[in-house]
Amino acid sequence: MTNNRSPAFTIIEMIVVLGVIAIMMSITYPVYTSISQRAKATKDLSNLRQIALATQMYMNDSSGAFSGCATQTCTLTWVSQFGTNQKYLSAWPVLESPFDARATSELGDANAAISYGINPNVYSSGNPILADKITKPSTFIVFAPAQKSGTTVAFQGLGNSAAPGVEVQATTSTPGGVATGGTHNQRTKINALFADWHVETMAWTGTGPAFTHTSDPGGDPGAQYRWSP
Repeated sequence: MTNNRSPAFTIIEMIVVLGVIAIMMSITYPVYTSISQRAKATKDLSNLRQIALATQMYMNDSSGAFSGCATQTCTLTWVSQFGTNQKYLSAWPVLESPFDARATSELGDANAAISYGINPNVYSSGNPILADKITKPSTFIVFAPAQKSGTTVAFQGLGNSAAPGVEVQATTSTPGGVATGGTHNQRTKINALFADWHVETMAWTGTGPAFTHTSDPGGDPGAQYRWSP
């Protein structure tokens, strides 16, 4: 006698299959997350390199001075100089970090996102300093992602951010408050642009060279020059 019933999975077989799928997902998801983080970090470095080129071109046109205006509260001026002037920066999204989860903008305006902050110490008595006044340009940070405070990576700077605009200094950014970690590698790393125009991924904190250091905790003799020219 012929059995015409279609073969079917038993409950145990289905549980085994689902278990295998769950195990595979638990293995592949961290790999995917790691690849995604590396891709974003690479894009973030690329943005900072383009900001470096824009800054250099601007300074070539302004006798070697950083972007600025009459008072130190105008530290957002670099946004209007670079973001809306294609002579220096070709596209507004360069000012938007891939770690910034807000909607991006092809054409910047007052409400467009700004992810990077300028070190306010590039100003002295309200005026932009000259590049040759920086003691250790390979150590002094000029631009970096300017985060808001919180347990997750987040940003809130806009093209019309009120004075003092989008700044970054050690763990504090404005607007934003005190960030609790870097932007990637489980918040242990952050990218930065230095005054000699190189970009690098550096530790957020620790016993050696780190983003948050303003004095030497051991193994970081250049710390005092990181945020002060």
